[in-house]
Amino acid sequence: MLIAVVIPVYNERDLLPQLMARLDQVPPPHLPDGAPARRHIIMIDDGSTDGTDAIIAALAQRQDVTALLSRQNQGKGSALRRGFIAALEMDADVVLVQDADLEYDPADHQAALNPILTGRADAVIGTRFLGQTHRVLYYWHSVANRVITLASNMFSNLNLSDIECGTKAFTRPVLERLHLRENRFGIEPEMIAKLAKIRLPVSSQSPAPAREATRAIRIYEVPISYAGRTYAEGKKIGWKDGLRALWCIVRYNWF
Repeated sequence: MLIAVVIPVYNERDLLPQLMARLDQVPPPHLPDGAPARRHIIMIDDGSTDGTDAIIAALAQRQDVTALLSRQNQGKGSALRRGFIAALEMDADVVLVQDADLEYDPADHQAALNPILTGRADAVIGTRFLGQTHRVLYYWHSVANRVITLASNMFSNLNLSDIECGTKAFTRPVLERLHLRENRFGIEPEMIAKLAKIRLPVSSQSPAPAREATRAIRIYEVPISYAGRTYAEGKKIGWKDGLRALWCIVRYNWF
């Protein structure tokens, strides 16, 4: 089994080497029989201006790293779409999103992937609010997150606790049906809206019916740790992204 770790990167010259060091310290996720999965890292530089692109280009000399470079900053959503296409092209079985800013710990990869690797889930959404360690930061950010998550749940009929969490994982059949459009942080609510609508074929040993039977995908939520950053430390999301998230919830659930 091949697991692609997709890492969108923008101006993370100082933290990217630390992230890679942590990834190297964490063994590739293991399958239920104890065998290690193959892990390949896809880094997408989103028009960095601080020298991050040179670091990524150097890391691409490794056999387990693919680098995608862009001269123009287009946003996290754009970078993720490019990474997802690359993962499908290399025939990845599972894709896991990892942010480059160390707010999310690669040590949580095994826990995040377990529902998929054991065959229980088709998609996994991480949550920063259900029982793991997290850094205490902005109160109004937490309020905005609750409002956005509540609105998303009302429109999608899911019961998630943290749709904006950066840790997400999908099987290949789900990713093949996840057609995304957003360029910036609106990608998060767009993904949830579209995951709620995806249906997969139901495998059967009997002759195929006139219309192929399908089922809703199985979505699991997994607690992960969170070490959030302040704006002084490089946090990039702002209040305009929150408004865009609300618009994306309406747009991609209703239309």
